[in-house]
Amino acid sequence: METGTLISLALYFAFMLGIGLYAWRKSTASSEEYLLGGRNLHPAVAALSAGASDMSGWLLLGLPGALYAAGLVEAWIGIGLFAGALVNWIVVAPRLRRQTEALGNALTIPEFLANRFPQRAIMLRSIAAIVIVVFFAVYTAAGLVGGGKLFATSFAAMLPDSGLSPYMAGIWITAGVVLAYTMIGGFLAVSLTDFVQGCIMVVALVLMPLVVLSDGVEPGVVMRDVDPDFLNLFGGLSFIGFLSAVTWGLGYFGQPHIIVRFMAIRRQEEVSTARNIGMSWMGVALLGAVGVGIAGRAYVEQQGIALADPETIFIVLAELLFHPLITGFLLAALLAAIMSTISSQLLVASSSLAEDFYRLYLRKTASERELVNIGRFSVLLVALVAIAIASDPASQVLGLVSNAWAGFGAAFGPLIIFSLTWDRMTANGAVAGLVTGAVVVIGWIAKGWNEAFLGGPGVYEIIPGFIAAWLAIWLVSLAGKPAPARSIAGA
Repeated sequence: METGTLISLALYFAFMLGIGLYAWRKSTASSEEYLLGGRNLHPAVAALSAGASDMSGWLLLGLPGALYAAGLVEAWIGIGLFAGALVNWIVVAPRLRRQTEALGNALTIPEFLANRFPQRAIMLRSIAAIVIVVFFAVYTAAGLVGGGKLFATSFAAMLPDSGLSPYMAGIWITAGVVLAYTMIGGFLAVSLTDFVQGCIMVVALVLMPLVVLSDGVEPGVVMRDVDPDFLNLFGGLSFIGFLSAVTWGLGYFGQPHIIVRFMAIRRQEEVSTARNIGMSWMGVALLGAVGVGIAGRAYVEQQGIALADPETIFIVLAELLFHPLITGFLLAALLAAIMSTISSQLLVASSSLAEDFYRLYLRKTASERELVNIGRFSVLLVALVAIAIASDPASQVLGLVSNAWAGFGAAFGPLIIFSLTWDRMTANGAVAGLVTGAVVVIGWIAKGWNEAFLGGPGVYEIIPGFIAAWLAIWLVSLAGKPAPARSIAGA
């Protein structure tokens, strides 16, 4: 590893820690400040924070790796995600910003659900918190796998002989830096670092494919001998495969680490501004990720390079094509993608442990300072569980992300949509939808039906989970008494 690359990475780490210290001084005096930044996020910060925490390491590792291996047909995942994110900003964002403040100033998604359905408040908060902690441990592990792969691929020769493999050393280093600024600065630190990291990510994703495509004697010569089937958006695409790809977009409605950004925007009137910024960023980032996977495959084949793991294509190209200082910037972009999501997930999981377990069951009279400290301890606890899950070097980023994404999307997606838009929904319907969505997803994965279903191609678990949860909410609510939940008409 060149000295210039290490300098770039060191400056990046120092900057992230500096933001954490700034946020610690500005916004950690109360639970509302530590968990939601005082509901005072600028729309641009909220937009890029939502995008960066959403995209994670899968944008620079998992998605380019899938495109590298299977071709342009994998771009349907990105198309589905873009559509889902747009609907999420239009349907969920303004309503959630308004209603979480109007209905008891809720600081977490489980607390909002409890305030919305007071008849089952304790049950909803408890079940929702369990789902959040379990699936976020898996989701956080996916980010740590990305950090482990980065260090194992790029820094193995430079790591000291500590008894840890380069992969595990990378996991611990990644987790250590994220823990430092998340535990110190809370939500404001996470959001500000996400904003910076989102800017770095999009520049890297635009730069990389452009450089790859112009690496030959004339622009575009790299793509000259590519198999046309590899560039076919519909090549080998079955109906089930199409559904499994585009229905990734359904997951957006139930991702706590994303929709919590909607709750923190300083004014509801600024939601549309944040939406426009966020969707523009997402469109450019997804196109860049597609370009990295497709152009990277063409370049590797043309140069006769052996690539054992498709998910490392971004790392390999960064080291082969750029000056060490730029390589450091590109690897920092990958770390930015990884860290932005890990920090958001750790904070949301810790907020559920602090607000929906500790304050609810153990210390109802806990002070604000005590809750902030419990939140910091919870960040550490969830991180340690995620490290244990990520310890298998054979883990795949996209696989772990897809499982956690489906779990949240099915458990919370229909629940959030109905609770924000349907007055007729009942508390029992809310519980039924939450439990049904989570159980169906877990059962589908356990049966292996996401890999193969009735002898055919696998069906992505979010599809049966989302449909089952939607039906459970609708049918149980219709079978109950009319409008027993707290009305949303004025919220």
